[in-house]
Amino acid sequence: MNRLSQPPVTPELLNQTVDWAIASRRSIRAFLPTPVPREDIEAILDIARFCATGVNMQPWRVHVVTGEAKDRLSCAIANIDNNASLNNDLEDAYDYYPSEWTSPYVDRRRKVGWELYGLLGIEKGDKQRMHAQHGRNYKFFDAPVGLIFTIDRVLKEGSLLDYGMFLQSVMVAARGRNLHTCPQAAFLKYHHVISRALAIPDEQMLVCGMSLGYADETRIENALVTDREPVSAFSTFHHNNKEATS
Repeated sequence: MNRLSQPPVTPELLNQTVDWAIASRRSIRAFLPTPVPREDIEAILDIARFCATGVNMQPWRVHVVTGEAKDRLSCAIANIDNNASLNNDLEDAYDYYPSEWTSPYVDRRRKVGWELYGLLGIEKGDKQRMHAQHGRNYKFFDAPVGLIFTIDRVLKEGSLLDYGMFLQSVMVAARGRNLHTCPQAAFLKYHHVISRALAIPDEQMLVCGMSLGYADETRIENALVTDREPVSAFSTFHHNNKEATS
């Protein structure tokens, strides 16, 4: 990839294609078993590495799990996830979510949760079905490819910002190949299990997992499309010293 080359399509088509790849990315929670060729996985990671990164640190490390390796990892996590006596005392690798939920974040969290459960016909208080649905995370929602992302523990918050850009680049590059993804913080609770299963050294911290594959569009949970706030809700434009417009 020549990073200084001209676009391969017209400006209008380029705009539409990039916008489509970003806007069509959504979290898929049911995948087809259709294999993803290794060359496609490598191509996605190859293009994602060109994302922005402070002083070119490139803090990402990726473990790609497929086939029996993915099944063994899923089984190891499920054995603990389904055993309350083993599961209750586990802590996430780091604090991904706030310790205290406040509005509007708690409202958005609840909305997407109940929209998903509503599509699946899971009623409020049905803890068994909620647990089963959440447990599908650890099967990578049946995707043929699981991605486990880690970062060196000596790095700081800035490198996590870089990492977010890398993850987004992975997901957008996947859309460019008609593939879908689901980024998953659910794996954080089982970072010790994952590290043992994949021989990840202690100096590496789990960032998140991700499912990769072809969406099963017949599954009702994949009909979920979450809301996004309009630009006017989160942007302030500063034009001069006397005025600011939202």
